[in-house]
Amino acid sequence: MKNLTFLLLFCGFLANAQAYPRFDTQQELKFNIGHFLATGTVDFSYEYFLGEDTSLGGTVYLDNDGLDYNGNFGIGPNFRAYFGYGPRSGFFAEAFGLYYTGEEDTQDAVLGRRNQDYNTLALGLGIGNKWVTRSERFSLEVFGGFGRNINPEAFQETFMYRAGLALGFRF
Repeated sequence: MKNLTFLLLFCGFLANAQAYPRFDTQQELKFNIGHFLATGTVDFSYEYFLGEDTSLGGTVYLDNDGLDYNGNFGIGPNFRAYFGYGPRSGFFAEAFGLYYTGEEDTQDAVLGRRNQDYNTLALGLGIGNKWVTRSERFSLEVFGGFGRNINPEAFQETFMYRAGLALGFRF
């Protein structure tokens, strides 16, 4: 009788473990290897999972060339919603903000050619897809998006974009 009770309790524990997966990893640190290989930009992202299908995150990137398309420094938050069949993976859509600085090459009639420093804020939308290993420790994601600069007035008519191929580690 004791063996039967123990067997029933053990089977119930296994059934519970299979029906409700445990998510021990709530955070993910990513390196955008695609951005690094294409432009030499060092781009790191952090993601904190709020549940199985939403997350909050942030991005920081550094580049030696201020004349690049997104400047030489950027930092910003994002909010993601996942629509895949697996939790915390699959197709996602995101809303992001990005503050970035850089230089613009301008031609002045009096002073000639010169670099003008700028800083601006952009808001945008993006989409992508994330694949995760069975152990839920490593991830690979492909993403892209575009945003609109909202200040200063000289940059309000321009768009910015972001894209990448990121490798991640969950902890």
